[in-house]
Amino acid sequence: MSIENIEHAITEGSERLSVSLPANAAARLANYLVLLERWNRAYNLTAVRDPEAMVVRHLLDSLSILPWVRGPRVLDVGSGAGLPGIPLAIAQPDCEFCLLDSNGKRTRFLTQVVAELQLANVCIARSRVQDYQPVAPFDSVVSRAFATLADLVGEAGRLCDPKGRLLAMKGVFPDDELAHLPPDYGVVGVYPLHVPHLEAERHLVHLAHAPACRD
Repeated sequence: MSIENIEHAITEGSERLSVSLPANAAARLANYLVLLERWNRAYNLTAVRDPEAMVVRHLLDSLSILPWVRGPRVLDVGSGAGLPGIPLAIAQPDCEFCLLDSNGKRTRFLTQVVAELQLANVCIARSRVQDYQPVAPFDSVVSRAFATLADLVGEAGRLCDPKGRLLAMKGVFPDDELAHLPPDYGVVGVYPLHVPHLEAERHLVHLAHAPACRD
């Protein structure tokens, strides 16, 4: 799949998501996938190998949560290969994104992405979630691959501003996980995500500190 075809697929998918991308964003997203595919051969950053599938399962999947992300400071917990943080940062250049991961090969890749794509609004933090100490809490904390909602709240809840939002990307509707949330957090909403060309179920869980849920 040529980079021109990748760009076209990104643009077409974004339009179907009703996501308006900034100038040059489709090109940057395509270049990100080129870097991911190249590094993936040596470092096995993602199980998805085909660039066309990467557009759908990585980029469009990440961009599907854009309407719920609030800045100006956003944390991607357990960012891995930069998902959803890199696509969101490219789509929202006015927000500051921090990509947190404890794995050295992943953070080296992310550092290279930031440098090559000149992403001035992205910083990389190599740390375990439990050990990470930011200078200030974040307005949104997003996660695509965290274990359970209870784990996310227990380990990353402190990183979110009291009036901020925890946004967890899930597959099928997470009934059991929702039933095991601690009492100091509430569910603002669980939203089905309709990712173009993806048949699998996707949901976004929006959590907040209990007092914020009542505001």
